[in-house]
Amino acid sequence: MTIKKHVPNSLTALNLISGMAGIYFVLEGQITFGAYFIFAAAFFDFFDGFAARLLNVSGEMGKQMDSLADLVTFGVLPSFIIFKMLESSSPEPYLPFIGFAIGVMSAFRLAKFNIDTRQTDRFIGVPTPATALLLSTLPFLAEKSETASNVIYNPVFLVVLTLVMSYLLVAELPLIALKFKSFGLEGNVFRYLVILIAVASLLFAGLAGIPFIIISYIVLSMIERLVKSDGKI
Repeated sequence: MTIKKHVPNSLTALNLISGMAGIYFVLEGQITFGAYFIFAAAFFDFFDGFAARLLNVSGEMGKQMDSLADLVTFGVLPSFIIFKMLESSSPEPYLPFIGFAIGVMSAFRLAKFNIDTRQTDRFIGVPTPATALLLSTLPFLAEKSETASNVIYNPVFLVVLTLVMSYLLVAELPLIALKFKSFGLEGNVFRYLVILIAVASLLFAGLAGIPFIIISYIVLSMIERLVKSDGKI
């Protein structure tokens, strides 16, 4: 067996290690570290697939290992981030366990993705990395202002957001495919809106802008679906 066959799985292993390290720091009370490790994991998650295609060494084992690593990094880790946020904002001892819904529904999401042949050109349901990025960067947004902090650390907000994102992980919602067949405005309005909002959010808010990017992407996908169902585009 040549060394190149081990490259993609090694990157996947780094994804998994990032998730485990992130969980450790979150449980130690360093919640923002969870986001940094999710960023690292997303980097490794992208390049393990890229490396597998480049080296032509993709296989069933790599596919399964990738899903298992993603479950830890993009499912379990954000669950503990929500757990700690609820723990710090609510006197109810059992309420923080609501956060575990993210991990459970992420498992369903990843299993569904592996057997769903429809998701070759676009995602159906919000991907686990997007959910993880949204939830893990909420503390950065809370640091921007006292008003934002009061909203984000409100237990009702956290519970509702957790339940909504848990549902969207497995919802039959086709998301906007960021693949351009042409660069004209016709047929690409929603793609350009997503890109414009993403660039503006990152420029003006940095990491705190990531929740706005994910939420706008989901909302625009819903609007696109409604518009197409009406036959307007």
